[in-house]
Formats: sequence, structure tokens, C-alpha cells
Amino acid sequence: MSEYQVQNPATGEVVEEFPTATDEQIRDALERSHKAYLSWRDTPVEERTAVLRRVAEIYTERAEELAGIIGLEMGKAVPEGVAEVKICNRIYNYFADNAAAFIEDEPLRGPAGDDQAYLLRKPVGSLLGIMPWNFPYYQVARFAAPNLALGNTIILKHAPQCPRSAAVMEQIFVDAGLPADAYINVYATNDQVSEVILPSPLNQGVSLTGSERAGSAVAAAAGKNLKKVVLELGGSDPFVVLDTDDIDATVETMFGTRMGNNGQACNSPKRMIIMDDIYDEVATKIAEKAKALIPADPYADPGKLSPLSSISAAERFVGQVEETVKDGATVLAGGERIEGPGAYVQPVVLTDVKKGNAGYYDELFGPAFMLFRVADDDEAVTLANDTPFGLGSAVFATDRGRAEKVADRLEAGMVFINTPEASREFLPFGGVKRSGIGRELGPLAMDEFCNKQMVYKKA
Repeated sequence: MSEYQVQNPATGEVVEEFPTATDEQIRDALERSHKAYLSWRDTPVEERTAVLRRVAEIYTERAEELAGIIGLEMGKAVPEGVAEVKICNRIYNYFADNAAAFIEDEPLRGPAGDDQAYLLRKPVGSLLGIMPWNFPYYQVARFAAPNLALGNTIILKHAPQCPRSAAVMEQIFVDAGLPADAYINVYATNDQVSEVILPSPLNQGVSLTGSERAGSAVAAAAGKNLKKVVLELGGSDPFVVLDTDDIDATVETMFGTRMGNNGQACNSPKRMIIMDDIYDEVATKIAEKAKALIPADPYADPGKLSPLSSISAAERFVGQVEETVKDGATVLAGGERIEGPGAYVQPVVLTDVKKGNAGYYDELFGPAFMLFRVADDDEAVTLANDTPFGLGSAVFATDRGRAEKVADRLEAGMVFINTPEASREFLPFGGVKRSGIGRELGPLAMDEFCNKQMVYKKA
């Protein structure tokens, strides 16, 4: 049986299977991608970005259809799927609008005189993208838009549970006028990545969004073959509440942010760090909201609880919760599989999670709230930084200056002050420590797989 299949997480039903590519097909894709690069790199940037602009239009035109596809593949509620399509529209338009400026020649300062030195930004070739299931369109857009705008070409290996959306994205690029083979979808195996694609001289780098384990494996294979990598991995992001003049609004923001995509987001706030004087009231209200959610089909009633992405994901998540409780954590609400055929899990609220607990350093990839009580700002910062990850963070306080002082001390690639974490096309996305290497989105995205060629002209 192929590892690429659509399995409805609301029912467990296998809807469709797709054949895995052969080694010969992978080698052929590499050849075609490289050949496409030789002409795409010389295509004027205005023509490259015109394609991206049309891609953006198609995403908007087909938003409901595209949302329905990923609802079936990984259980995303239709309104959230439409919202994902909208951010893709903004990403493609952002790079269509700004790519020419981002790759302008950059003069280099030096000794006075008539000599000239400057940087050119040039593409490097065919790239491999390895993308996850949690945001099937958005993750691809973050990688594809800047690199196609720059003049690179792409081979895309999507998550095995997202074969339909993977195929649809390839067709959208074709419909938008992208030349043949500048973007190729492949149903490749992990072994083909490490044994066929990365060793090939036709491949010039790899970008992966996924688990820490997957990132380590791909980085090792890329390093062995001296290939550039960009890695966007896990997170255990802190959501720090120093004080509030509206408990209900704070709880609403905290709950809604954590429950986005049913908690299945790398930059979802996974540790709620709350000052002692408001902790008890926040904890009670969060638990009440978690208990109130009831399951529903992502299509039929998307305002309620959606399933996790798969049966195996639900089993893995519940196992993590059980291990954390076994190690001493307290459950205020939820944490169990919901009876029935689908991948539904009741949102869990955990307290008393201490060092040594299974969940203290692990990423709980699902609807889990870990609540931590702190006495002062210093304790909040110490706890926030006590993690192997360093992706995002958020700090809330009525005194913005106080929030900024705390935020400045956080070890994270992204910091949000008095607003929850969110993805914006113009904001560089990435982390430090074991959350990954490199940046996507914003003006930094086009510098990752780029030959920053220095040119020096003697007068």
C-alpha cells in the first residue's frame, strides 16, 4: 500500500491512495527541474512575479474548494481552511510586489575612490521542499513564492496524508503560467530524499518544515552532501501574561490562539505563563472553555471541535498527555480520546507540570494548555527560556514598557507584544535553538537560497 493516501480524520475512512514515485521518476524530476531552471533564471523578474500574482488570484477564486480538500485530508475546519488560503494569497502577492526590490544590486562601502563593489542576488538552482500536513497550502507558499520569484525551481515532497492538495498546487502553478517543470510535485519516500535527491548534483538545497526528528535526519543528509538547509521545526512557545484589566478578554485570546488549527501549529502558544494574582481565575475559565467544546464534522459544523489530523496523531497526543500526568501533572479538563471512529480529542488543561514531567520539554502537538504560575517578571523570563526550542513568544501587560522589557529577554526568533502570535507575509518567520535554521517570509526569505555574488570593479 502506498504511504500517500487521503484518510478522513473525522471517520477514519481511507478515501484514496496514490502511488509512490519510483527512483527513476525521481531522477527524471531532477533532470527536468534543472533544465527548467536554466531558462527560468533568465526570465525577467517582472514575468516571474506575474505568475505569482496569477497564483494568488487562483487561490482566491478557488478558496472554498481548496479548503474542502484539506478538510478531508487533515481535518481542518472549512473556515480555517479558507483563512489559510487567504494568507497564501497575501504571500504570493507580497513577493510579486516586492521581489524586484529585494534583489536589486547592493553597493558595498569601501575606501573612497573610483573602485566599485556590490552584491548581486542570483538564484542557485533546483531546490527540494519537504512540507508538513498541518498547513498544506501555507507552508508551500512560504517556500515557493520567494524562491520562484528569485529564479530557483522547486521539487516538492509533501506530507503523505496530503496528496490531493499537493497535486492541486502543482496544477495551480501550471494554470497560472509557470513554465513546465519549474515546480514539480513528487510522491517521494524519505529514503529517496536521502539516497536519490540530496546526493544529486542537480539539487542545490532543501527546506523542511516538520518535526525536530525529521529536521535532524534531513540536516544530516544535507550536510553529508554539502547542501544548504532551511529548517522550521518544533516549538514550545510561551504566552506570558504579566497582568490584565480584562480577564475574560485575555482568556478568550489565549484560548482562541491555542486552539487555532486544533493546537497543531509549531508556533502555537503551548506554555501559558501567568502571574500569581490572576492565575486561579484564568485557569478556571480556560478549563470551562475546554470542557464546553464538543466534536463536529469539519464540514457540517466547523464552529465546534475538529478532529486531529489523523488517528495516529490523536493516539500520540493522548499518549503524551498520559505520560505527563503519570509524571505528576494535574488535569483540570479533558485529555481523552472522544468515543467514536474519528481522531477527536477533548482539549486538555494541565497544571503542576514540573521539570522531569514528560510534557515539560516536549512539544504537545494538539489541543493542550499547560498553565504555569509565576511570582514576578524574572521568574516568567526564566521559565519562558527554559526550553530546547526558541520559535515564537507573546507577552501581554497593561504597561507596554514592562512587556517590552520582558520580551527583550526572551530567547526566541519571534516576539509579539500585546498581540497573539500570527503569521504575516511581511514578518520573517523562524526560530533559534532546536526550532530550526533560517528564515521564511518577509525580506529575509529571498536571501536563503541565493548566491550573494560579490562583484568588484577596479577603476
